[in-house]
Amino acid sequence: MASKVTPISGFQEWLPRERIAEQYVLDTIREVFELHGFASVNTRAVEPVERLSDQGEDADKEIYAVSRLAGGDDEARLGLHFDLTVPFARYVLENSGKLMFPFRRYQIQQAWRGERPQRGRYREFIQADVDIIDAAELPGHYEAELLLVIADVFGRLPVGAYQVHVNNRKICEGFYRAIGIEDVIGTLRIVDKLDKIGEDGVASLLLAAGCSQEQADRCLALARIRTSDTSFVQQVRALGVSHPVLEEGLTHLASVMETAAEHAPGVAVADLRIARGLDYYTGTVYETMLERDPGYGSVCSGGRYDALASDGKRTYPGVGISIGVSRLLGLLIGEEGLTASRETPAAVLVAVNDEETRSDSIRIAAALRSRGVPTLVAPKAAKFGKQIQFADRRGIPYVWFPGAGEGGGDAVKDIRSGDQVDADAASWTPPAADLHATLVTPGSSD
Repeated sequence: MASKVTPISGFQEWLPRERIAEQYVLDTIREVFELHGFASVNTRAVEPVERLSDQGEDADKEIYAVSRLAGGDDEARLGLHFDLTVPFARYVLENSGKLMFPFRRYQIQQAWRGERPQRGRYREFIQADVDIIDAAELPGHYEAELLLVIADVFGRLPVGAYQVHVNNRKICEGFYRAIGIEDVIGTLRIVDKLDKIGEDGVASLLLAAGCSQEQADRCLALARIRTSDTSFVQQVRALGVSHPVLEEGLTHLASVMETAAEHAPGVAVADLRIARGLDYYTGTVYETMLERDPGYGSVCSGGRYDALASDGKRTYPGVGISIGVSRLLGLLIGEEGLTASRETPAAVLVAVNDEETRSDSIRIAAALRSRGVPTLVAPKAAKFGKQIQFADRRGIPYVWFPGAGEGGGDAVKDIRSGDQVDADAASWTPPAADLHATLVTPGSSD
């Protein structure tokens, strides 16, 4: 007996037009990453559970453990990775003797998170990461460079206005230590919940963690600072707190903001509430918000990590940023209706006059494809009206008619306008705008 097919929440499966839109976004991201000199890598889907669970307070709750239905062995318990940074750090350690440093990598791959699905959060999702990692030392200018990479990506995608919120964990660490808080990581985790539970909720958690009322108030005062320039430095100093680590963080963040102001004006905002929940971040941290829907949360985030890629003998500091592709598309495609102009890559449908001459249609299609024109041969030698209807329903803009041109040559018809012209498969090419499917945003006339 066949089982009933039911959907499983937390997984994205797009229809053909939507899938083309997804591929457009992925291709754009890949193109920009490569323009900035990043090399592609791909890592295995699983890592030892112990390594995955060692990255933060709630990390173990996100891991899908992998087990076999039958048989087994004595290998370490494995889990599906829930981000791409931890696998990349392991990849660097295993291949350090074969890599050239600083190593610039990009990775566009699926990850899995074992949590309750909700808006913008999925059990299976695609991330697009860029990282720069070096041996022993990593210059701070790379932290500003990654922000410019993301500005380049988002400037080419239909995301509308956005801002990259930037902080430096050393600001928080130095500030907390200066006011007598020793549990820096625990305090960062609490402050990171500001968007979810608000100031009152964070204050209550800080008090429960052993902070005094004054310490809690000062933590919140720091987290309220948000500027579009380097004036955050003066605002922090006005709080009357000093510490060497705090000063180091202020200097680094000011440098990032100055670079952003010069090369990507209006994109970055210094936001001292940004903490990032994972423990491995040590310096600059990023979160990217869409201005039209800031409540949706970050669609691109990351930061600097100084000790994640370390085996006790060697340490490779790095900085990385990750675009939550599935999260972004859940909004653009799933909620706002972004789609493609056709449901197939084909720009041309070659009609079939009758089954005896199908080989002629196949030869025409081959000639068009050899010059990069995506082409489909009609499935049936039906009446031409039905073949045109077949193309129209799929958004294919042109239909090619063998032998319908002057002197027994071929003709091609733009079925949108009705214009038909004689054409030779060895030379005819559609306009560039029609060669590939294009994005269609809700409300557009395309």
